Amino acid sequence: QVQLVESGGGLVQAGGSLRLSCAASGRTFSSSAMGWFRQGPGKEREFVAAISWRSDYTTYADSVKGRFTISRDNAANALYLQMDSLKPEDTAVYYCAADRHSGGYYHGGMSSFDVDYWGQGTQVTVSS
Repeated sequence: QVQLVESGGGLVQAGGSLRLSCAASGRTFSSSAMGWFRQGPGKEREFVAAISWRSDYTTYADSVKGRFTISRDNAANALYLQMDSLKPEDTAVYYCAADRHSGGYYHGGMSSFDVDYWGQGTQVTVSS
């Protein structure tokens, strides 16, 4: 069992930065692929970024490529998402996700079907 708790969301102006964190409990974190998803107002949940269990592979949605950076610290059981150059369209609830069965070397990004555990989400609001 893995429990995931996100933090770091908030209100920021366009062009600003935020760093999301996800604290994980359970012994399987270090062997799990991890990712971030988001769900904007009136939209379906979508993939944002993913990282392999050894941090040697990352993948991003085209909409955030070059602006967001995913990282992890297996010793601390923590996942991060550094978000720079934020835009109003980045406004969403951001979810941390764990995939216990894959190393995280995805083609085309992490799918919701890959996810074994979800966090409760943290709200990010970007004002124009």
